[in-house]
Parts: sequence; structure tokens; C-alpha cells
Amino acid sequence: MHVALLRAINLAGRNMVGMADLRTMVEKLGHRRAQTLLNSGNVVFECAGTRACDAMERSFEAAAQKAFGFVPDFVVRTADEINAVVAGNPFPNEAKRDPGHLLVAFLKDAPKPAAAKALQDAIVGREVVRLKGRHAYIYYPDGVGRSRLTAAVLEKHLGSRGTARNWNAVLKLAAMVNS
Repeated sequence: MHVALLRAINLAGRNMVGMADLRTMVEKLGHRRAQTLLNSGNVVFECAGTRACDAMERSFEAAAQKAFGFVPDFVVRTADEINAVVAGNPFPNEAKRDPGHLLVAFLKDAPKPAAAKALQDAIVGREVVRLKGRHAYIYYPDGVGRSRLTAAVLEKHLGSRGTARNWNAVLKLAAMVNS
């Protein structure tokens, strides 16, 4: 099983993608058992063949251009990678007591080693970031909405585009890939 995460869809009436249309698009590319979670662009599917995740990302992005008229970023992970994200959480206490304020940013590329310190130094609030490979775990103790640690700040310092999901969504996706 694999997970595809879309970036910046269905926000304030922009970049609208219906989840039924997303499932159809994934299945038209030859993948099976496409299931979506929430309305924010999370699709779990059984992969057709042995294509690498980055090749699937490009395939999905090209298909989205045709199906939806714009190209959202796709980030694809295997079931093993999703399970490793859950197992590698550096914020277990926060995950238990405040899962809505713990996010995982799924990045297209792994940041350079110095990126974590540069990003942490740039933070003006109480947010804390820990990097593990192509994933940034971010705890927003005061909430995400008012934080100055935005997607643009993350991408600038990490040198990679990506999309974030809160811990509750990550656990639901893990349950889906393992069922």
C-alpha cells in the first residue's frame, strides 16, 4: 500500500478536488483500492507495479493537470515509510496529550543536515522542529493558525516543498495502509 498526499487543495474555494474524482484519477493510472481520508487530499492505494515514489508523484501531477486543470504537489510514501514516521515520532508526550498541534511535514526531498538548526534558529515562537529524513515533525504548542512558522518559512529553510498533516491524520493513514 502507498499514500499520496496532495498539497494546498480545497482551501477557501481554491484548487478544488473532489475525493471521488481523486480516487478515479488514481485508479485510471492503474492503481487499485484507492481510498481517501478527509477532504484535504489523502489517498491510500495499492500500487500497480514497482514504480518508485518520485515517479508516481510525477505521474499523479501530470494526471492532475489533465483531470483538474492545475498541478498540486503530490508526496507519495510507502506503507513502511508511514509506519516509520509513526514509530520515529520524537514527540510522544505531545502526540498523546495534544495531537492536533503536532504536525508532520512530508517533504519531497530530505533537507541538508544544517537545515534543522537554521530553521529552529528562525523560529520566533515556541514551536519546536525535529527532522528525520524527508519528514519534519513540528509541535505548535500555541496552535498552527497564529504561528509565524508557515509553510513558506519551512520550505525556505528546509529547501524542499511538502505538505503537512496533524498527528491524528497521520495515525488514521497508518491504520489505513495496515488494514
